[in-house]
Amino acid sequence: MPNFLAEKIKKRIHDKGDGWCFTPADFSDIANNDVVRQTLSRLNKVGFIDRLAHGVYYLPKYHDSLGKLPPKMEAIIDAIQNAYHIKCQPTGAYAANLLGLSEQVPTNIVLLTNGPSKKIQIGNKKLIFKRTTPKNMETAGTITGLVIQAMKYIGKEHIDTKYLNQIRSRLSEEQLKRINREIHLAPAWIAKLIKSEVIGE
Repeated sequence: MPNFLAEKIKKRIHDKGDGWCFTPADFSDIANNDVVRQTLSRLNKVGFIDRLAHGVYYLPKYHDSLGKLPPKMEAIIDAIQNAYHIKCQPTGAYAANLLGLSEQVPTNIVLLTNGPSKKIQIGNKKLIFKRTTPKNMETAGTITGLVIQAMKYIGKEHIDTKYLNQIRSRLSEEQLKRINREIHLAPAWIAKLIKSEVIGE
């Protein structure tokens, strides 16, 4: 394996900074897949990076008192999306957690996707990618999609003023404008509540 290619791969990882999650696809412009995978395997063996799952790696971030910090799930999902050129939409308790409506971080993180259905184990968490229709992916990866999925999880019967105020407090003016443009893609009951109680129409 050419040393200069391995050094270029290592330099890119270093330059991206602690906490970066990545896959071999992030180095396709540097070397072929075999060289990249061999290099990442070696860097994992010497402790420079951690292997989270098959083909998914992490440059550890450390805290002075807490030690090695776990990777952020959003960063892992981004790395997988980039590697497979897919879109993903968080759903359920994970969507509610990302929006700040729930403190629960589920063991099974379900993501709608336009890619193939698959399951990836990351430590004690499992990423479950569920292939869905193009219609369900229209707001994938946007704040609108996150709000829709979080509200679906909480449920029509349980959404009250407290939740709606929490949603409003977590959105910037730009995010509200985007939601206003896209909320027609949501189920009717969600669109009605968002327009009247969050956007204020």
